[in-house]
Amino acid sequence: MAERSISDLRRSRILRSAILGVILVLVTSFILVFEFLPSRVDLNVGDVSPVDLRAPRGLTYISEIKTQEERQRAEEAVEDVYDPADPKIARQAIAQARQVFDYLDSVRHDEYATLEEKMEMVRAIPDVTLPISVISDTVTLEEDLWGEVVAESLNVLDGILRQDIRSDQVTEVKRQVAGYVSLALSPTQAELVEAWSKNFIVPTSFFNAEKTKEAKVAARESIQPVRVTIEKGEIILREGDVTTPLAWEALEALGLLQVTIEWPQIAAQVLFVVIMVFILVVYIYLLRPAFLDNRRQVSLLGFLFIFSVLGAKLMVPGHVVIAYLFPLAATSMLLAALVDVHLAILTTALLSLILGFIGGSLELAVFGFAGGAVSSLSLHRIERLSAFLWAGVYAALTNVGVVLIFRLLEQDHDLVGTLTLLGMGVANGGLSASLTLAAFYVLGNFLGITTTLQLLELARPTHPLLQEFLLKAPGSYHHSLMLSNLAEQAAEVIGADPLLTRVGAYYHDVGKIRRPYFFVENQGEGINVHERLDPKTSAQIVISHVKDGLELGRKYGLPQAILDFIPEHHGTTRQNYFYHQAQEGGEEVREEDFRYPGPKPHSRETAILMLADGVEAAIRAESPSTPEEIEKIVRQIIERRLSDGQLDNSDLTLRDLEKIKETFIKALEGVYHPRIKYPEGEEPGDASAEGGSDDSIKPSDRG
Repeated sequence: MAERSISDLRRSRILRSAILGVILVLVTSFILVFEFLPSRVDLNVGDVSPVDLRAPRGLTYISEIKTQEERQRAEEAVEDVYDPADPKIARQAIAQARQVFDYLDSVRHDEYATLEEKMEMVRAIPDVTLPISVISDTVTLEEDLWGEVVAESLNVLDGILRQDIRSDQVTEVKRQVAGYVSLALSPTQAELVEAWSKNFIVPTSFFNAEKTKEAKVAARESIQPVRVTIEKGEIILREGDVTTPLAWEALEALGLLQVTIEWPQIAAQVLFVVIMVFILVVYIYLLRPAFLDNRRQVSLLGFLFIFSVLGAKLMVPGHVVIAYLFPLAATSMLLAALVDVHLAILTTALLSLILGFIGGSLELAVFGFAGGAVSSLSLHRIERLSAFLWAGVYAALTNVGVVLIFRLLEQDHDLVGTLTLLGMGVANGGLSASLTLAAFYVLGNFLGITTTLQLLELARPTHPLLQEFLLKAPGSYHHSLMLSNLAEQAAEVIGADPLLTRVGAYYHDVGKIRRPYFFVENQGEGINVHERLDPKTSAQIVISHVKDGLELGRKYGLPQAILDFIPEHHGTTRQNYFYHQAQEGGEEVREEDFRYPGPKPHSRETAILMLADGVEAAIRAESPSTPEEIEKIVRQIIERRLSDGQLDNSDLTLRDLEKIKETFIKALEGVYHPRIKYPEGEEPGDASAEGGSDDSIKPSDRG
């Protein structure tokens, strides 16, 4: 039967995991794919607008058109890049001039050539263009004067060719040669120097296409994206206006254009959602399987996951600043406060990836995860309302840190933009804390989830039900206090909820308020009402404290998580003492008349209380004098509950039971309170230390 129960539980959890996964995939995919703005128009650039088109909301977006225009202007403003003057070219030009002048010297000294022949030889020099007068003066000028012309020409070339001379500047440089000629020369000499020098002036600096391209690219990249702000209600296009590229871009940013279905994009979005949800569901099934048994918490997780994706879809696309106000940390804090910190962090990570996917931004993903993770970690223990305030402060500080990290990585710092995003980060923390605090009570009460603050309130000794418990059944009340310490330590060791366990122990026996004197811890000396009752009636009265406890718990508004401790700490165990007493009477005995109604423990916390209850009762009954005797009793109680199938639905592992046993032994080594000595072979403290178990009846009850 135990194996079948475990198998059924496993199948049930697989089914619930599958249902949760399918719902999250379908709804989240629909949110990502569906466009929520109702009015759309089918316009292209150049089309005439049939109606006035106004912005349905305020929007700041990056204009690709204006950005490209600014980048184009920056690129066009970049001048061509030329290499510096090449000294090799200057040396070659001067060397060529020297060769020509050497040739002219030989022509001038040719004794066999006539003047006309000499002039013809000068004219034949390649790439040299000279007026007739210059050629004539070159041949006939006196030797010493000609020597001065040659020297000055080389000097002028040396000065001019050191400059950056581009191909389109050669003509202008040649016009400026006269300004370089020494004034000490005669007009004829100066004319010769100018004429000959011009023939050797060549470009020394050439266009560098690669460096020019790099400069243009740098100029383009230096231009930051141009942001355009549209106010709500602003007219984008008037009726009859031609749709310009800028207007079309604005309509697209606002989501007012009719879009075509992009199946590859939809498939990518759905696949992304499937992966995210698969990670979440598998994590829950493998590492938090008991979570699937709590439909309210599963519903809360599904609601927050879907609501977060919906909020991101509405706030992030097309918004540069408002996207940083999206309070993902509120979801993280709610899950940490109402469910589990580990699950909250994983969910935050997955939602952050979806946030970055929607916004196309790694920064947004890191922003959402860091703030959510830090704030949820700060709520691992909630003992005051101020914990939510501090969680918001931590989220705000983390948001500021993330914004600064990504702003510092940018080459050009936009101070105004950075300050704006820092303000959004701080506001995000405040908004998240406010939403969490408000939703904490609303969702907790609506879904019946027991919050830490509720448990702290229930743990106060001034609670009306505990006050009544103390006044009417003081023995049972003090037993509950002792049991709470023992159970709390065990819960802490195995990673269960120690606060829930402690508060559950406070209230698990409140049903004894109705008939306190039927339970040994509340009876006076010599008084035992069970002596006048038959075993079946006694057993039914004792067992009825479970039903009475549930009624009182509901009357005082105890949450379901606490109510579960009342029946589950007994499970379906048998009231052995009265059962054996009835058997000794010789009458036919129905075992079901002596069993508690159950159910068996469905959580680790209620199972711990069951074990602690039985162990504490047995220790008090047996009054062991050595640690070995304590260990033996603890082991026997745990083994009997395990073999009886009482722990089948509790998710306690054998390792957990070993840790619980060690904790019980350590905590009980100093307990030597006398209790009823049980007959050999009969389990002491059967079922629990409170009424109904064998140790709850005085020795005189045993006849």
